[in-house]
Amino acid sequence: MKIVFMGTPEFAVPCLDILIKHNYNIVGVVTVPDKPAGRGQQLNQSAIKKYVLEHNLKLLQPEKLKDERFINELKYLNADLQIVVAFRMLPEVVWNMPTLGTYNLHASLLPKYRGAAPINWAVINGDTESGVTTFKLKQEIDTGNILLQQKVKINFTTTAGQLHDELMRVGSNLILNTVQQIEHSFKTNSPLNFIAQQDVEASHAPKLFKETCKINWQNDVTSIYNLIRGLSPYPTAYTELNNNAETVQLIKIFSATFEEIKHTQTNGLLICDNKTFLKVYCKNGILTVCSLQLQGKKQMSIEEFLRGFKINEGATFK
Repeated sequence: MKIVFMGTPEFAVPCLDILIKHNYNIVGVVTVPDKPAGRGQQLNQSAIKKYVLEHNLKLLQPEKLKDERFINELKYLNADLQIVVAFRMLPEVVWNMPTLGTYNLHASLLPKYRGAAPINWAVINGDTESGVTTFKLKQEIDTGNILLQQKVKINFTTTAGQLHDELMRVGSNLILNTVQQIEHSFKTNSPLNFIAQQDVEASHAPKLFKETCKINWQNDVTSIYNLIRGLSPYPTAYTELNNNAETVQLIKIFSATFEEIKHTQTNGLLICDNKTFLKVYCKNGILTVCSLQLQGKKQMSIEEFLRGFKINEGATFK
């Protein structure tokens, strides 16, 4: 059974690795072209490309997925199956090419959180569970028939980064199980057991934009706390510090704790001893900032931050 694998970031690497380690015939790997990054604009290779070069696999990096040369290269590989993990939206000419179809790993329990940022939104919304799903691709994004799912618990302190790493681990095993089931079906000519997605149960996980990441201090303290951990460590929740100065400074908040209390203070008002703590009044409670990053500086604990920065009386986050 010949397999083409498609993926880009670190999240996809364990999935490719587990297939290689189980001696599956990976005839080609597709990833994004190298892109300039950083101040020097040096070309940056995807995590998948780095893995491919280390393991001497066939690599394809098309600029456009409908490009005739790329389509012909795929046809030449003559794959029976394509596996997609954290890649791009595929045109029908690509996903419909293999005889056994194209299967995608999605980082949610579909049909919940169809879209670009399922990990972040599960945490932002305060969910207590997430998971991974493998499904067979069709035209509408994230809507294909489900083959397998695996649930993962989310506790009240889990960050998006921690959930990402857990789903990456669980997802690689689900990919292996998926390919094993497809292989068994291929060899025995027996049908696979699919579950059709119900659109009425669907929810969406849209791409994160800068405005999504800005903290609204008029919101409930619990929702602010969930936003912070749902965007940590990337792209990170941020706020504007008005320290009774002429300039407003941007601050990213990576971690926090909170307590629910009633108060009569203005939401966004800061409480600080300029030594060990920085707290913020919010609707229905007080949020304690644990780690942050001042624009142009590195991430630091609140104690490190306060050694070199003074919070003035009456300062606010807005």
